[in-house]
Amino acid sequence: MVPQPDSASPLGGAKVTRDPLSRGYFGLMNAAEAANHYFRKAARIMDVGERIETLLATPLREVKVQVSIELDSGEIRTFIGYRIQHDNSRGPMKGGLRYHPLVDQEDMVGQAALMTWKTAVVNVPYGGSKGGITCDPTAMSLKEVERLTRKFVDQIQDVIGPTRDIPAPDVNTNPQVMAWIMDQYSKYHGHSPAVVTGKPVDLYGSRGREAATGRGLLYVCREVLRDVGLPVKGARFAIQGFGNVGSHTARLVHEDGGRVVAVSDVHGGTKNASGLDVPALFEHVKRTGTVKDFPGGAACTNEELLAADCEVLVPAALGGALTARNAPDVKARILLEGANAPVDPEADEVLEKRGVLVVPDILANAGGVTVSYFEWVQNLQHLTWDEERVNAELEKVMKEAYERVATISRSRKLPLRTAAYVLAIGRVGKATVLRGI
Repeated sequence: MVPQPDSASPLGGAKVTRDPLSRGYFGLMNAAEAANHYFRKAARIMDVGERIETLLATPLREVKVQVSIELDSGEIRTFIGYRIQHDNSRGPMKGGLRYHPLVDQEDMVGQAALMTWKTAVVNVPYGGSKGGITCDPTAMSLKEVERLTRKFVDQIQDVIGPTRDIPAPDVNTNPQVMAWIMDQYSKYHGHSPAVVTGKPVDLYGSRGREAATGRGLLYVCREVLRDVGLPVKGARFAIQGFGNVGSHTARLVHEDGGRVVAVSDVHGGTKNASGLDVPALFEHVKRTGTVKDFPGGAACTNEELLAADCEVLVPAALGGALTARNAPDVKARILLEGANAPVDPEADEVLEKRGVLVVPDILANAGGVTVSYFEWVQNLQHLTWDEERVNAELEKVMKEAYERVATISRSRKLPLRTAAYVLAIGRVGKATVLRGI
């Protein structure tokens, strides 16, 4: 199992904290504003027209529910849960479920839109959704989190399902939470393993799903580095965040010959210009729960990591890590977005002017939703793929998606982010028109 070093949660997710460099998940813009900024920029380049632009930007459904549970102490506590369903023109909706104090409806709207464009970029037959509960799981027992999850499913079971909307793990949720969701949903609708993805392998989950986002990042990174004339071997990587995405990315990059020169988690960071000993770092994390104080590196702050001297910077924590304030300090040649929306629009403009090649989230970190799709397919067909097949299929999808985006970028002289949105909007728009408005 991959260590979750930022963990103080019974689920092993990220310790709840607010990044001092961001406001919530984003910089000056909130999630919905940031998502709409990138969408509208591409839509206007495509000249889709104001009416179609409004149609594609407006969520299909926004669900807000009250979730009241009895805590272990006997106290009754009420939480607010959300499920935002953005678009279903290309198939059932798909998106993560996060437990975090900063979850709010507007943030979920933006995240749901990102999922619509992400699934379209990699051409899996889904639309976008997102959900969450405003809570602090690090202050709750495992039993309390289970009760909260099951009660939330009671409230939304009529709007999710294998052919409607399929949740998956996200911030502070994991395979165990998905197992609870599957079980509770099945009490209403019969045995339904395909209602969620990211489940434990022993409960109809897919092999390769846990490492899928990090592995997808590696596959895209190989293509990007090839295009700029650099091999992965010897290239220097700095990785912000060492949860599921960051830790797998570090391990896979190291195995591919890359040099991981800096990593961080919520407690601190460590750096070594010659390259960190990643296997030893994993052992340190297993013992201590953090990358901080790793004896094979020197201490570094989050600001120092984002400004590290490297070829590839991978922000893989929460969104809003890079703003107009700290984007000028980035020294990396390539920025590979491991988190959702780690670069706010103001920072994106700064990086573009400085010649930093930004590989957008809706392409770079789509490995997770791609293997979630594979899991869903296996569940519907009552089949199990081996990990070799999962990884081979993932590589094929990620390489094809990158080539499509890169071709649009070159032919229309657009940044990769705008090119990715152009590809996604074209696919979603065509499906919408073909189905009929």
